[in-house]
Amino acid sequence: MAKKNRTKGKPKKTMPAFVKRPFEGLPSECDVIALRELVPAGTAPLTLEGSDREVVLCSLLPMAAPAMVRESGAIWLGMQVQHHFGDPARDLGAVLRKAVAQAEASEPGIVGLTELPEDAPRLQDLVTGDSLDVTVHEGFDFWLADVEDKDDLAGALDQANAAAVPTSRLSGVEAAYWTNIGTKEHLRWVMPHPEDALLTALARLHAAGKDVLVPGARFVGMFRAHGLLAPVWDLEVGTGADALEEPAAAFQQELEAALADDSDLTQEERSARNGLANRQVTLR
Repeated sequence: MAKKNRTKGKPKKTMPAFVKRPFEGLPSECDVIALRELVPAGTAPLTLEGSDREVVLCSLLPMAAPAMVRESGAIWLGMQVQHHFGDPARDLGAVLRKAVAQAEASEPGIVGLTELPEDAPRLQDLVTGDSLDVTVHEGFDFWLADVEDKDDLAGALDQANAAAVPTSRLSGVEAAYWTNIGTKEHLRWVMPHPEDALLTALARLHAAGKDVLVPGARFVGMFRAHGLLAPVWDLEVGTGADALEEPAAAFQQELEAALADDSDLTQEERSARNGLANRQVTLR
């Protein structure tokens, strides 16, 4: 006897195609990537299309929650989460849509995402604006900024703060973040340029010795994250973020000139480019 097809008539759920550059088109795309991958404790207000509801993009929320509706009705949207369905911008859009519905129903609490958001809008479809105003916090005390009874969460807050390494965003350039991990300091700079063009430009600067930001700094490679590259410099302990402001602005001018240079690479520059291409780590 033939077996009955028990799935007949039931639509199959398929994983969405992997999106190489999921945050393209969002305000401050490079900072959005940094909040997801590099910044321990950071926030940035979002402007919701057609609504005046307060929405805040957060690097990390308690228990790595996808979102929270606060008692005030404000929505906090988490970037560093445990789920990933192929397009994080769609995941964020699905969570934000659920959070808005929960906020409109006056139901504060955590908003989760447990299944594939097949028909959800992407975050780009829900927010507007040209840039984000990013604040990097020393720790996660902002979690309790609007909470009256803080005692119950003190333990979790102390644990989270202990894991947050000192981080600062440079003010003179976009999406460049200094961090101190104790034994070393780093500058990690998410850049918006296409990968091939950026690699070529960085190779020109490396071959010319123009990629040393400050004495003792060393350009060590790049992260690849969400379709963009984030060059990384090792820095001597004690350098600090302030000492990087002017050198980073000057380096950005040199980089723009190198990006505009369409001449053939020299042998030394080609060698530098091959070396840089081998010093990339992809963040998933």
